[in-house]
Amino acid sequence: MNHNMIISNLFLAFQFTSPGPIIFQIGSFTVRWYGLLIAFAVLIGVTLSQYLAKKRQLDPDIMGDLAIWLVVAAIPCARLYYVIFQWSEYAQRPGDIIAIWKGGIAIHGAIIGGVLATLIFAKVKKLSFWQLLDLVVPSAILGQAIGRWGNFFNSEAFGPPTDLPWKLYIPKYVIENGQSIARRPLGFENIEYYHPTFLYESLWDLFVLGILIFLFFRGLKGKPILKLGTLALVYMVGYSAGRFWIEALRTDSLMLGSLRIAQVISMVGICLGVAGLIWLYLFKRNLPDILPANSEGKIDFPGD
Repeated sequence: MNHNMIISNLFLAFQFTSPGPIIFQIGSFTVRWYGLLIAFAVLIGVTLSQYLAKKRQLDPDIMGDLAIWLVVAAIPCARLYYVIFQWSEYAQRPGDIIAIWKGGIAIHGAIIGGVLATLIFAKVKKLSFWQLLDLVVPSAILGQAIGRWGNFFNSEAFGPPTDLPWKLYIPKYVIENGQSIARRPLGFENIEYYHPTFLYESLWDLFVLGILIFLFFRGLKGKPILKLGTLALVYMVGYSAGRFWIEALRTDSLMLGSLRIAQVISMVGICLGVAGLIWLYLFKRNLPDILPANSEGKIDFPGD
């Protein structure tokens, strides 16, 4: 085998091809990759948030209780957000509105739902909203990294055509309930390979996770002393920055006129996150919270 053939075979190893959205099916009972990945993301997310809570001397059961609120709020909000911006499509087949296993959830909708759920939970339990959010965001970004692979199995959320070694194969059609559904963009029906934007975002999310975990454990040592809300704001800036440039590659963006909704929301997230960090560290003020913070911007949880 010559040198060029070896290199060619190595490149082929990076060409992604989905095995399909279904793991197995017995009669009408179907197990899909998308649903399995969401369940796995929730499970590992709860485990991580409880571990981080222990490190901050917080009862991990609090994070377990919060996780239920987050799931109940985030997943329906993620679906509702997507359906609203795709209403012209779902108005023709309203039965698919609840068919979340087919894909079609928007992470910004999940974030909005999760933030609202955390705020209500904090008020009910009389806990710090920002402390809870700081413990949730590492799990959230890890869950996003895992969940993006659901797009891979569904052959969705990809970029423009490419010949790069790590290109993604997109079939012309996929079969759903006996129906043939087109997957390639209009005008590109004969082009097979596209940018795997799901992979770009998954890797970016893991990069942001690394930053958050690094800051978390450095904060435990007081190097530097992290004020309440810091991790949440870093998440907001970090995730939004990655989503902004990756969204520019997407061929299936949710649109409002000529604007890509995810890019607009990402710019808002970056601005709010940077403003919050300036407020915390340049002006040395605390963020508004359910419970007042001490002079170091920290709050003692019950049981500390």
